[in-house]
Amino acid sequence: MCRIVSGFGYPGSPNQAPYPMPQPGGHSVAPYPVPQGGYGDPGQAPPPAGFNTGYNSGPPPVMYQPGPVGPGPEYGGPPGGIAPAPVAGPAVAVGVPPGLEYLTQIDQILVHQKVELLEAFIGFETNNQYEIKNSLGQKIYKAKEKNDCCTRNCCGSLRSFDMKIKDNSDREVIRLIRPFRCVSCWCPCCLQEMEVQAPPGTTIGYIKQDWDPCLPKFSIQGPNKETLLKLVGPCFACNCCGDVNFELRGKDGDKPIGRISKQWSGLLKEVFTDTDNFGIQFPLDLDVKMKATLLGACFLIDFMFFEKVGEANQRSSVFS
Repeated sequence: MCRIVSGFGYPGSPNQAPYPMPQPGGHSVAPYPVPQGGYGDPGQAPPPAGFNTGYNSGPPPVMYQPGPVGPGPEYGGPPGGIAPAPVAGPAVAVGVPPGLEYLTQIDQILVHQKVELLEAFIGFETNNQYEIKNSLGQKIYKAKEKNDCCTRNCCGSLRSFDMKIKDNSDREVIRLIRPFRCVSCWCPCCLQEMEVQAPPGTTIGYIKQDWDPCLPKFSIQGPNKETLLKLVGPCFACNCCGDVNFELRGKDGDKPIGRISKQWSGLLKEVFTDTDNFGIQFPLDLDVKMKATLLGACFLIDFMFFEKVGEANQRSSVFS
């Protein structure tokens, strides 16, 4: 004898009621309760995996990427690869320079210098190139130094340059301008500085070295050269098997609110190349223009204290 079961029910007992179960009055309810709060937004990224120093006591930053979510990796693609962050859409925040919208959502940036084979093998200085990523390892910007061969190999780490920072759509969103300055901790007129423009042609901030006979100190300034933040480094900026931290403080030099860290890259990379890794942490609600200026400060610190030209190491303190 055949039994015909109408409707779509869960497999199991033949007497099990179909889903949803009819109720008096024509209403239907699910046989299982819906959990409170749901299962979360499937488009929300996992918590950030970058370094955490506990400077921010508020809620965790929003880590989703701007713009529409694209399709996942195709079948048969390379496993384990980290895709770049999707291209940001048009600006929606008032006062945010175009291309910097994503910086409003994050409180950490990772900067990785790319290995230049010509520079690693024969010591010929080439233009530095960097990848700028979020704490999940997704590339959000790329940066490349621009100057001539004579300036790079004759002026060394003191060289002047323009650095273009582009987003994933190859649009230039930030430009860094560093003039040539001599090195002398005893002469205030030889202090280092850098101008930050976003978009190119519009100055949003400056980084200026403050005179101090012992510690590397910098002022993070606004477009009118008003000091808004301070950076204070260690007396001896040498990362022997450890990180070197430059503390970010308020303009009055009070408690730290963030930092720029030169991260230990491993013995082989540190000895045979000048490819550096940096981490930048700042308050989530910091003005996006100051976040971009801190990115420029990271590059200035790299050239001043960690750049190597040929076989010559860069100075590790304000004295050398």
